[in-house]
Amino acid sequence: MKNFLLALSSGLLLALAWPTYGFPLLLFFAFVPLLIAEFNLRQQDQKPGAKVFGYAYLSFFIWNIITTYWIYFSTGFGMWFAVLVNSLLMTLVFFIYHKIAKKINFTAGATFLVCLWMCFEKMHLNWEFSWPWLNLGNGFSEYISWIQWYEYTGTFGGTLWVWLVNLVIMKSVVLFLQHQDKTIIYRGILKSTLLIMIPIGISLFLFYSEEEAISEEMEVVILQPNINPYTEKYYTSDRKVGELLVKLANEKITDSTQLVLAPETVFAGGTKLDEFKYSNSYYFGKQMSIDHPQVNFLGGVSFFNIIKDEKDIAPQSNYAEHKNFWYNDYNSAVLLNQTNSAQIYHKSKLVVGVENFPYQSTLKPILGDVMIDLGGTVAMKTTQRDREVFALNSGEKVAPIICYESVYGDYVTNYVKNGAQLLAIITNDAWWGNTQGHQQHLSYARLRAIENRKNVVRSANTGISAVISSKGEILKTLAYEKQGSIKAKVKLNDRKTFYTQFGDYLPRIAQFLALFIFLFALTRRRNQA
Repeated sequence: MKNFLLALSSGLLLALAWPTYGFPLLLFFAFVPLLIAEFNLRQQDQKPGAKVFGYAYLSFFIWNIITTYWIYFSTGFGMWFAVLVNSLLMTLVFFIYHKIAKKINFTAGATFLVCLWMCFEKMHLNWEFSWPWLNLGNGFSEYISWIQWYEYTGTFGGTLWVWLVNLVIMKSVVLFLQHQDKTIIYRGILKSTLLIMIPIGISLFLFYSEEEAISEEMEVVILQPNINPYTEKYYTSDRKVGELLVKLANEKITDSTQLVLAPETVFAGGTKLDEFKYSNSYYFGKQMSIDHPQVNFLGGVSFFNIIKDEKDIAPQSNYAEHKNFWYNDYNSAVLLNQTNSAQIYHKSKLVVGVENFPYQSTLKPILGDVMIDLGGTVAMKTTQRDREVFALNSGEKVAPIICYESVYGDYVTNYVKNGAQLLAIITNDAWWGNTQGHQQHLSYARLRAIENRKNVVRSANTGISAVISSKGEILKTLAYEKQGSIKAKVKLNDRKTFYTQFGDYLPRIAQFLALFIFLFALTRRRNQA
């Protein structure tokens, strides 16, 4: 019962620490109860493996279900799959640590756990079942004054920070229980306090002393049409949507406005890629720049193209059985202005099960077509290799980040490496209703601002649309389920931070350390921690 309560405590502490409602200070000791339970079992039980696995799964299941239950509002199957599988993956990481920790000393075991967890988070950013929503560094997204140093480490710095403090506290508690010496607790409190406060102190120094790098300013109008994706979006013509967007834009556009931003797939009717110039989406996007020559329109369009040559069929292509043809489906961003050619970028970090069938060649023969239907977005999406940067008619460069892509730190740096001076996020978060889903998604955008020291403008179909400073401060918002627009002056810069240049270097280092310790452990007999 004691170990059960410890595992339960860890799950609840992790959940209560999570944005946007939680207090991230809890992250620094949230793993301690579970670590102590594992240590107790390792020391006292002849075959503790099954119990460690069970208690770890309990902790991670509680954390996952409380923080990401909102997926249920778009898909019950998707929610249970994400919660159960992600909890299992976290448990496997902890279980591997348990097996290795029996063979090596505490320092080596703790190092292995930190490195293995970072490897797990890195894998979650890159494999086809990608779900990095609960990567530990994301947990500080509402307390941006604590993490200004993310411009050097990215969110993996936060992961490292959390685990270091937890392990210092856990070791102090275990040693105190073994030796009953209060000085051990005092030293543990001092070490953990310093480990928490020194990074926060550095962050506060950066927050209040660092001037925002500016190359120029630009006026932006952000549109929030508030179209319900379940009952309206796929049943409303692109013409009506275009008329609404022009109306909302004209309420705020001035002679100084350079960019009008509209949400992801706001034109959802399905436009043939090679006939874009004859579409309503093209006409209404272009209309804004005709009425206001200095304006650039950036918004989302649902494209498709029919494949005429069988040689062009790719793994991401779709087959329309009822019409007997293959086609590619795209979730795209477009930029339109007074120049002749449109700039187009195809979303390339896809939502699992909605826009992407993971490991299709292996799983489809077993599972059949299990793509999740969200209001019509049921086809596999086709991606592109490079991170496209849109050039405005006056030369400024903007990153067109589509929805889920904004959760991926290293991925977003590639826009900045390609010259982006401003991060523009277009999204549709209405699938989850008025829950933590859309609030967490907005909160994570603040991390991308800090990592790259770029202003962020965010257009969300039903909200929350926002303007974010390069320090992660939310400067302006338009509330959820409100129709309207935001006008704001944003700052542009050409700066490339350390993290922009080197990306996720911490997990790359962690991979080598984890492998080295794992191989080292295989050659040793069990030692006491």
